[in-house]
Formats: sequence, structure tokens, C-alpha cells
Amino acid sequence: MPSEYTPASFDPLSTDQIAITICENFERQPLVSMTHEIPRFEGSGLYALYYRGTSEELYLPLADLQIPVYAGQALSSNSATGEKVRERFPLHGRLKQHRTSIMEGGLRITEFRFRALLLPDVHADLGENGLRVGYQPIWNSKLKGFGSKEQGATTRRSKKSKWDTVHDGRKRTHGGVVHDIEALIMEAKAHIDWQVAGYHSLPWPHPTSETLLDLDAS
Repeated sequence: MPSEYTPASFDPLSTDQIAITICENFERQPLVSMTHEIPRFEGSGLYALYYRGTSEELYLPLADLQIPVYAGQALSSNSATGEKVRERFPLHGRLKQHRTSIMEGGLRITEFRFRALLLPDVHADLGENGLRVGYQPIWNSKLKGFGSKEQGATTRRSKKSKWDTVHDGRKRTHGGVVHDIEALIMEAKAHIDWQVAGYHSLPWPHPTSETLLDLDAS
């Protein structure tokens, strides 16, 4: 028997524990098909995109797992000034933008799903950080540039992003190509293998089943 004993420590209001709680609740939300236009809804919060297809060999290892290809947040206030955003539909607007990017990038929109949760800004920030640190989604890490917006001449002079190099086709201009597509794909494959290997090491449990919402085209 051990000669010493110290009780476990648990702080339910620590930022780490709150982030775990948010991520666990987030992954209980249904996956929503992106095949049709997403009905508009108000509010801000946390979201993630998932691959659930068979045609993209690069993302096939993720098709049965709760590992998002991208995680983000849409806030109700400006993170720099604290002022309320003018947009009533920030979360919907981001998802709509991403849906267009996926299609313009030559990917089959029928093979992608999203998950979303309305949250106060501070909790959306904690949830996004939990998903990004825990999963390191491929479009947030190795293939960056998916979530960027083209905003004026400075952005247009920027070099072509890693995401746009692999998934070419978005209607935007850029200052040139600096990435080797084959090297990017090899790096992305290695990263996805690492994600899958560590899938069960996260501090929140993965749901054993998922509900799919297939939005009507009407």
C-alpha cells in the first residue's frame, strides 16, 4: 500500500475545465450537411467543419472521427475594440463564406459537414482554443489560409496560401506561388496520421454516435 496520499484536485471553474466542458458539449451537437444553402440564423459562437466523404484521399482517415478539418469562431463584438459587430448573423455568415470556399476549391460540398454552437464570445474563444490545441485541425495548421478574406490591395499582394495551393480555384488574386504542392500534401498526410494516432488522448470523451441534419433545399 502507498505510504503517502494526496486527494485529487479539481477546479470546475478553471479555464481548462470550462474549455473541456464546452468541447464535450460542442461534439454532442448534430453534424449538418453543407450540400444546400444554410438557412440564416442569428447569433455568434463556435463552429467546426468535418470531412465525411470518400473522394478525397488526403482526408479519408478523418471521415469516421470527430477530428475537424477546420475550427473557428464568429464573435458578436470586435476582439480589438470590444464594440458590437454590425452583423446580426456572424456565425451564419462565416459558415456561408466557408461553404463557398470549399466549392470554389474544387472539393465536393456534399462530403462536408459543420457543427455549431451559439456561445458568448468569451466561451467561444475558449472552445475554439480547445479544439485547435486538442486537434490541431489540418486547415488551421498545415494548410493555412482557408479562413482568410481578401480585403484590399495588401491582401492581394500576399503570396498564395497553402490551402489555395492545394485546393486551387477560389476567386481571389494573389502575389505569387511560393509553396510546393507535393511537399504540402506529404506534410499534411503526416500530420493527419499524427492526429489519428493521438485521437483518444484528449481530455474529453468522443461521442459514440452522431446525428446528421440534412437541410432541405427549399
